[in-house]
Amino acid sequence: MATAALSVLTHLALEATVWSMSVGTWASILAVGLGPVGLAFYLWDIGVKRGNIQVLGTASNAAPQLSTLLLVVTGPAPFRWVLAAAAVLVTGGAIIAAEIGLRRRWRGRQDGKFLLSA
Repeated sequence: MATAALSVLTHLALEATVWSMSVGTWASILAVGLGPVGLAFYLWDIGVKRGNIQVLGTASNAAPQLSTLLLVVTGPAPFRWVLAAAAVLVTGGAIIAAEIGLRRRWRGRQDGKFLLSA
């Protein structure tokens, strides 16, 4: 609810409100809110409570890359070198984070501990 409230405040402060959209546009907005966006929040909650938080965090880095790739492949966004550079940086960050987690886990097993060591 906090996200929705901040979104409304940001919209009112920075954007012009447009109500004269077609029925198809309104249906699309409703479908995105109920479908992928609503489902994403629901699944994220399940993943945080029952899943592997490290894998969830690393996998979440793929979402912006996949959505950008979809926009480039389908045509609404042109390919630019900045997009490729951003993808490389995000992937590099995910690899570094995963490697640090694996090293901590491995070090803990060598010390006879099964919990993550600092």
